[in-house]
Amino acid sequence: MGDSAHNDAQRQRENPLLSLLLNIIIPAVILMRFSGDEWLGPVNGLLIALAFPLGYGIFDFSRRRTFNILPAVGVVGILLTGGIGLLQLDPKWIAVKEAAIPLVLGLAILGSLRTRFSLLAMLLNQVIDRAAVDAALDLRGTRAAYEQRLVNGTLIVAGSFFLSSVLNFVLARLVVVSPPGSTAFNEELGRMTLLSFPVISVPAIIILTAAVLYTAVGIRNLTGLDLEHIFRQR
Repeated sequence: MGDSAHNDAQRQRENPLLSLLLNIIIPAVILMRFSGDEWLGPVNGLLIALAFPLGYGIFDFSRRRTFNILPAVGVVGILLTGGIGLLQLDPKWIAVKEAAIPLVLGLAILGSLRTRFSLLAMLLNQVIDRAAVDAALDLRGTRAAYEQRLVNGTLIVAGSFFLSSVLNFVLARLVVVSPPGSTAFNEELGRMTLLSFPVISVPAIIILTAAVLYTAVGIRNLTGLDLEHIFRQR
């Protein structure tokens, strides 16, 4: 039984290299190198490029059998990009779409503070030993400080999405300027896809990591527990 659970976890663990390849590198190469009339053409090039991240998102959902908000948002973003390209809308809508998705996510994270559990709290509850942490907080009288730490951590996470929204908009406006339906549009879309990782994803990952470390160190200080007693042993 233990081996079965371990194997399930191994199968469900995302391969970051495969994700990078199918979501960024292959689509960007198709858009930038194979969207000319001598190859796939602008429309077919766009559709085939977007099919890779879309297919990966659907495959990932079918493998995990659980709803994950970020892959779902990614699929929506892909469909919107395809719609803008196929309907040949003004390229400014690419910038609007790129900015809107992380903006909505950031607002949703802030909105979660008004509910019983913030998003950060719900994520933590999946990995920490809730009973041990609660007992230590009550014993030391630090529950209020713990709740404030969660609020601060949630604000940091939301801030990372707001930063992504601004960077997405600026990058898209600077790079994607040609009309959709053209080879130049596809090439610019591919260039934006490649640039989005170092320009947008890396800063966002750094901020998210800082939020996790800030929260984990806070829990350790407020409970007096070692990290191995805070997090569930698997």
